[in-house]
Amino acid sequence: MNSSNNSSAVLVAGATGFLGSEICRQLLQNNKKVKGLVRATSDPDKVTQLKELGVETVVGDLKNKTSLEHALSGVSAVISTVSSTLSRQEGDSIQTVDDEGQRHLVDAAVGAGISHFVYISFCSMAGEFPLQTAKRKVEEHLEASGLDYTLLQPTYFMDVWLSPALGFDHTNAKATIYGEGKKRISWIAIKDVAAFAVASLDNPKARNKRFELGGPAALSPLEVVAIFETDQSGKFELEFVPEEALKAQRDAAEDPLSASFSSLMLNVAYGSEIGMKSTKAIFQLPLTAVNDFAKS
Repeated sequence: MNSSNNSSAVLVAGATGFLGSEICRQLLQNNKKVKGLVRATSDPDKVTQLKELGVETVVGDLKNKTSLEHALSGVSAVISTVSSTLSRQEGDSIQTVDDEGQRHLVDAAVGAGISHFVYISFCSMAGEFPLQTAKRKVEEHLEASGLDYTLLQPTYFMDVWLSPALGFDHTNAKATIYGEGKKRISWIAIKDVAAFAVASLDNPKARNKRFELGGPAALSPLEVVAIFETDQSGKFELEFVPEEALKAQRDAAEDPLSASFSSLMLNVAYGSEIGMKSTKAIFQLPLTAVNDFAKS
Protein backbone atom coordinates (compact mmCIF):
# COMPACT_ATOMS: atom_id res chain seq x y z
CA MET A 1 0.00 0.00 0.00
CA ASN A 2 1.41 3.38 -0.97
CA SER A 3 1.81 5.69 2.01
CA SER A 4 0.16 8.52 0.05
CA ASN A 5 -2.93 6.46 -0.64
CA ASN A 6 -5.14 7.26 2.33
CA SER A 7 -8.43 6.42 0.59
CA SER A 8 -7.87 2.70 1.15
CA ALA A 9 -7.76 1.28 4.65
CA VAL A 10 -5.64 -1.31 6.40
CA LEU A 11 -7.81 -3.95 8.06
CA VAL A 12 -6.43 -5.23 11.37
CA ALA A 13 -7.88 -8.61 12.31
CA GLY A 14 -7.58 -9.20 16.03
CA ALA A 15 -7.78 -5.46 16.68
CA THR A 16 -8.95 -5.78 20.30
CA GLY A 17 -5.95 -7.92 21.34
CA PHE A 18 -2.67 -6.73 22.86
CA LEU A 19 -0.80 -6.89 19.57
CA GLY A 20 -3.70 -5.88 17.33
CA SER A 21 -4.51 -2.72 19.27
CA GLU A 22 -0.82 -1.70 19.26
CA ILE A 23 -0.70 -2.23 15.49
CA CYS A 24 -3.77 -0.01 15.12
CA ARG A 25 -2.12 2.69 17.23
CA GLN A 26 1.09 2.62 15.19
CA LEU A 27 -0.78 2.58 11.86
CA LEU A 28 -2.67 5.72 12.89
CA GLN A 29 0.63 7.34 13.94
CA ASN A 30 1.78 6.65 10.37
CA ASN A 31 -1.31 8.40 8.97
CA LYS A 32 -2.96 5.21 7.75
CA LYS A 33 -6.70 4.78 7.56
CA VAL A 34 -7.44 1.85 9.87
CA LYS A 35 -10.33 -0.57 10.08
CA GLY A 36 -10.45 -2.85 13.10
CA LEU A 37 -12.20 -6.20 12.71
CA VAL A 38 -14.25 -6.83 15.84
CA ARG A 39 -16.97 -9.29 16.70
CA ALA A 40 -20.49 -8.53 17.84
CA THR A 41 -19.45 -10.22 21.10
CA SER A 42 -16.15 -8.32 21.52
CA ASP A 43 -15.47 -6.54 24.83
CA PRO A 44 -17.36 -3.21 24.50
CA ASP A 45 -14.65 -1.33 26.43
CA LYS A 46 -11.95 -2.51 24.01
CA VAL A 47 -14.10 -1.58 21.02
CA THR A 48 -14.65 1.87 22.51
CA GLN A 49 -10.90 2.28 23.05
CA LEU A 50 -10.28 1.49 19.37
CA LYS A 51 -12.86 4.05 18.28
CA GLU A 52 -11.32 6.67 20.57
CA LEU A 53 -7.95 6.02 18.92
CA GLY A 54 -9.51 6.78 15.54
CA VAL A 55 -10.09 3.22 14.31
CA GLU A 56 -13.17 2.52 12.21
CA THR A 57 -14.53 -0.72 13.66
CA VAL A 58 -16.23 -3.22 11.38
CA VAL A 59 -18.05 -6.32 12.62
CA GLY A 60 -16.93 -9.68 11.29
CA ASP A 61 -15.85 -13.14 12.41
CA LEU A 62 -13.22 -15.39 10.85
CA LYS A 63 -15.63 -18.30 11.27
CA ASN A 64 -18.16 -16.52 9.01
CA LYS A 65 -16.90 -16.07 5.43
CA THR A 66 -19.74 -13.74 4.40
CA SER A 67 -18.96 -11.27 7.20
CA LEU A 68 -15.37 -11.05 5.97
CA GLU A 69 -16.40 -9.98 2.47
CA HIS A 70 -18.18 -6.97 3.96
CA ALA A 71 -15.28 -6.17 6.29
CA LEU A 72 -12.81 -6.06 3.38
CA SER A 73 -14.73 -3.44 1.43
CA GLY A 74 -12.50 -0.38 0.89
CA VAL A 75 -9.45 -2.22 2.20
CA SER A 76 -6.10 -2.52 0.39
CA ALA A 77 -4.04 -4.38 3.03
CA VAL A 78 -4.70 -6.82 5.86
CA ILE A 79 -2.70 -7.45 9.03
CA SER A 80 -3.91 -10.50 10.93
CA THR A 81 -2.98 -11.22 14.55
CA VAL A 82 -6.03 -13.36 15.37
CA SER A 83 -5.65 -16.32 17.72
CA SER A 84 -7.98 -18.29 19.95
CA THR A 85 -5.28 -18.86 22.56
CA LEU A 86 -5.86 -15.88 24.88
CA SER A 87 -9.34 -14.62 24.01
CA ARG A 88 -11.84 -17.41 23.49
CA GLN A 89 -15.56 -17.28 22.95
CA GLU A 90 -18.11 -19.98 22.24
CA GLY A 91 -17.20 -21.90 19.08
CA ASP A 92 -13.57 -20.71 19.17
CA SER A 93 -10.80 -23.27 18.95
CA ILE A 94 -7.41 -23.66 17.34
CA GLN A 95 -9.12 -25.50 14.48
CA THR A 96 -11.97 -23.03 13.90
CA VAL A 97 -9.97 -19.80 14.40
CA ASP A 98 -6.19 -20.27 14.08
CA ASP A 99 -6.53 -22.79 11.23
CA GLU A 100 -9.81 -22.58 9.28
CA GLY A 101 -10.65 -19.00 10.27
CA GLN A 102 -7.31 -17.56 9.17
CA ARG A 103 -7.57 -19.43 5.86
CA HIS A 104 -11.09 -18.02 5.41
CA LEU A 105 -9.58 -14.54 5.80
CA VAL A 106 -6.88 -15.28 3.22
CA ASP A 107 -9.51 -16.55 0.76
CA ALA A 108 -11.70 -13.51 1.35
CA ALA A 109 -8.66 -11.26 0.77
CA VAL A 110 -8.03 -13.00 -2.56
CA GLY A 111 -11.66 -12.40 -3.53
CA ALA A 112 -11.46 -8.74 -2.51
CA GLY A 113 -8.27 -8.09 -4.51
CA ILE A 114 -6.23 -7.16 -1.43
CA SER A 115 -2.74 -5.94 -2.38
CA HIS A 116 -0.83 -7.10 0.72
CA PHE A 117 -1.50 -9.57 3.55
CA VAL A 118 0.68 -9.48 6.68
CA TYR A 119 0.30 -12.57 8.85
CA ILE A 120 1.66 -12.74 12.40
CA SER A 121 2.66 -16.32 13.13
CA PHE A 122 5.47 -17.55 15.38
CA CYS A 123 8.96 -18.92 14.87
CA SER A 124 9.70 -22.59 14.26
CA MET A 125 9.47 -24.68 17.43
CA ALA A 126 10.45 -28.22 18.32
CA GLY A 127 7.78 -30.92 18.15
CA GLU A 128 4.36 -31.14 16.57
CA PHE A 129 1.50 -29.47 18.43
CA PRO A 130 -1.90 -28.15 17.30
CA LEU A 131 -1.15 -24.42 17.37
CA GLN A 132 2.09 -24.80 15.41
CA THR A 133 0.36 -27.11 12.89
CA ALA A 134 -2.36 -24.47 12.36
CA LYS A 135 0.17 -21.65 11.92
CA ARG A 136 2.16 -23.59 9.31
CA LYS A 137 -1.00 -24.51 7.37
CA VAL A 138 -2.02 -20.86 7.20
CA GLU A 139 1.49 -19.82 6.12
CA GLU A 140 1.42 -22.37 3.28
CA HIS A 141 -2.10 -21.33 2.28
CA LEU A 142 -1.07 -17.67 2.16
CA GLU A 143 2.09 -18.39 0.15
CA ALA A 144 0.02 -20.36 -2.38
CA SER A 145 -2.79 -17.78 -2.55
CA GLY A 146 -1.27 -15.46 -5.14
CA LEU A 147 -1.47 -12.53 -2.72
CA ASP A 148 1.53 -10.39 -1.93
CA TYR A 149 2.33 -11.37 1.64
CA THR A 150 4.68 -10.88 4.57
CA LEU A 151 5.03 -13.64 7.17
CA LEU A 152 6.26 -12.46 10.57
CA GLN A 153 7.41 -15.20 12.93
CA PRO A 154 8.29 -13.70 16.33
CA THR A 155 9.67 -15.71 19.21
CA TYR A 156 8.37 -15.28 22.79
CA PHE A 157 6.76 -11.91 23.68
CA MET A 158 8.46 -10.49 26.76
CA ASP A 159 5.23 -8.66 27.67
CA VAL A 160 3.42 -12.02 27.93
CA TRP A 161 6.01 -14.58 29.01
CA LEU A 162 7.69 -12.26 31.53
CA SER A 163 4.38 -11.53 33.23
CA PRO A 164 2.43 -13.02 36.16
CA ALA A 165 0.05 -14.78 33.75
CA LEU A 166 2.90 -17.11 32.72
CA GLY A 167 4.48 -17.39 36.16
CA PHE A 168 6.90 -14.45 36.03
CA ASP A 169 5.64 -12.26 38.88
CA HIS A 170 8.30 -9.56 39.12
CA THR A 171 6.18 -7.41 41.46
CA ASN A 172 6.31 -10.14 44.10
CA ALA A 173 9.78 -11.38 43.07
CA LYS A 174 8.63 -14.87 42.10
CA ALA A 175 9.24 -16.76 38.88
CA THR A 176 8.39 -20.14 37.43
CA ILE A 177 11.33 -21.47 35.41
CA TYR A 178 10.61 -24.00 32.69
CA GLY A 179 13.40 -26.56 32.49
CA GLU A 180 16.80 -25.54 33.87
CA GLY A 181 16.37 -21.94 32.72
CA LYS A 182 19.77 -21.86 31.03
CA LYS A 183 18.84 -21.91 27.33
CA ARG A 184 18.66 -18.50 25.68
CA ILE A 185 15.62 -16.84 24.12
CA SER A 186 15.53 -13.72 21.92
CA TRP A 187 12.63 -12.17 23.85
CA ILE A 188 10.76 -9.57 21.78
CA ALA A 189 8.44 -6.73 22.79
CA ILE A 190 4.88 -6.60 21.44
CA LYS A 191 5.38 -2.99 20.33
CA ASP A 192 8.37 -4.10 18.23
CA VAL A 193 6.38 -6.86 16.52
CA ALA A 194 3.72 -4.24 15.77
CA ALA A 195 6.40 -1.97 14.30
CA PHE A 196 7.57 -4.73 11.93
CA ALA A 197 3.98 -5.36 10.82
CA VAL A 198 3.39 -1.67 10.09
CA ALA A 199 6.78 -1.22 8.38
CA SER A 200 6.07 -4.24 6.14
CA LEU A 201 3.29 -2.36 4.33
CA ASP A 202 5.53 0.26 2.70
CA ASN A 203 8.72 -1.76 2.31
CA PRO A 204 9.02 -3.53 -1.06
CA LYS A 205 11.81 -5.72 0.38
CA ALA A 206 9.29 -7.20 2.83
CA ARG A 207 7.01 -8.54 0.09
CA ASN A 208 6.61 -12.27 -0.36
CA LYS A 209 9.08 -13.07 2.39
CA ARG A 210 9.06 -14.58 5.87
CA PHE A 211 10.99 -13.11 8.77
CA GLU A 212 11.76 -14.72 12.11
CA LEU A 213 11.77 -11.97 14.74
CA GLY A 214 13.60 -11.65 18.03
CA GLY A 215 14.90 -8.95 20.32
CA PRO A 216 18.39 -7.40 20.43
CA ALA A 217 19.93 -10.01 22.73
CA ALA A 218 19.30 -13.65 23.56
CA LEU A 219 19.01 -14.19 27.31
CA SER A 220 18.26 -17.26 29.39
CA PRO A 221 15.36 -17.09 31.87
CA LEU A 222 17.91 -17.11 34.71
CA GLU A 223 19.73 -14.16 33.10
CA VAL A 224 16.38 -12.36 32.83
CA VAL A 225 15.73 -12.99 36.53
CA ALA A 226 19.15 -11.51 37.36
CA ILE A 227 18.28 -8.34 35.42
CA PHE A 228 15.03 -7.92 37.34
CA GLU A 229 16.78 -8.65 40.66
CA THR A 230 19.32 -5.92 39.93
CA ASP A 231 16.69 -3.39 38.87
CA GLN A 232 14.32 -4.15 41.71
CA SER A 233 16.89 -4.89 44.42
CA GLY A 234 15.31 -8.13 45.54
CA LYS A 235 16.12 -11.81 45.28
CA PHE A 236 13.53 -13.83 43.33
CA GLU A 237 11.93 -16.98 44.67
CA LEU A 238 12.24 -19.54 41.86
CA GLU A 239 10.13 -22.60 41.15
CA PHE A 240 11.59 -24.98 38.57
CA VAL A 241 9.41 -27.17 36.37
CA PRO A 242 11.56 -29.99 34.93
CA GLU A 243 11.38 -30.83 31.21
CA GLU A 244 10.06 -34.29 32.11
CA ALA A 245 7.11 -32.73 33.93
CA LEU A 246 6.38 -30.46 30.95
CA LYS A 247 6.49 -33.43 28.58
CA ALA A 248 4.13 -35.39 30.86
CA GLN A 249 1.79 -32.40 31.00
CA ARG A 250 1.82 -32.15 27.20
CA ASP A 251 1.22 -35.88 26.74
CA ALA A 252 -1.65 -35.88 29.25
CA ALA A 253 -3.36 -32.81 27.74
CA GLU A 254 -7.01 -33.44 26.97
CA ASP A 255 -7.50 -30.67 24.44
CA PRO A 256 -5.45 -28.98 21.66
CA LEU A 257 -5.05 -25.70 23.56
CA SER A 258 -3.60 -27.36 26.68
CA ALA A 259 -1.28 -29.47 24.52
CA SER A 260 -0.12 -26.33 22.72
CA PHE A 261 0.56 -24.33 25.89
CA SER A 262 2.53 -27.24 27.36
CA SER A 263 4.55 -27.43 24.14
CA LEU A 264 5.23 -23.68 24.21
CA MET A 265 6.46 -23.97 27.81
CA LEU A 266 8.66 -26.91 26.82
CA ASN A 267 10.15 -24.81 24.02
CA VAL A 268 11.01 -22.12 26.57
CA ALA A 269 13.12 -24.79 28.25
CA TYR A 270 14.73 -25.63 24.86
CA GLY A 271 15.53 -21.98 24.06
CA SER A 272 14.74 -19.87 20.99
CA GLU A 273 17.57 -17.74 19.60
CA ILE A 274 16.81 -15.63 16.52
CA GLY A 275 19.50 -14.04 14.37
CA MET A 276 18.33 -10.58 13.37
CA LYS A 277 21.21 -9.20 11.27
CA SER A 278 19.63 -9.57 7.81
CA THR A 279 16.15 -8.57 9.07
CA LYS A 280 17.50 -5.43 10.74
CA ALA A 281 19.19 -4.46 7.46
CA ILE A 282 15.81 -4.57 5.69
CA PHE A 283 13.71 -2.87 8.38
CA GLN A 284 16.18 -0.73 10.38
CA LEU A 285 13.88 -0.62 13.40
CA PRO A 286 14.99 -0.19 17.03
CA LEU A 287 14.53 -3.21 19.29
CA THR A 288 13.51 -3.18 22.94
CA ALA A 289 15.95 -4.86 25.34
CA VAL A 290 14.82 -6.88 28.35
CA ASN A 291 16.77 -4.39 30.48
CA ASP A 292 14.50 -1.59 29.22
CA PHE A 293 11.40 -3.72 29.74
CA ALA A 294 12.45 -4.45 33.32
CA LYS A 295 12.66 -0.71 34.04
CA SER A 296 9.24 0.07 32.54
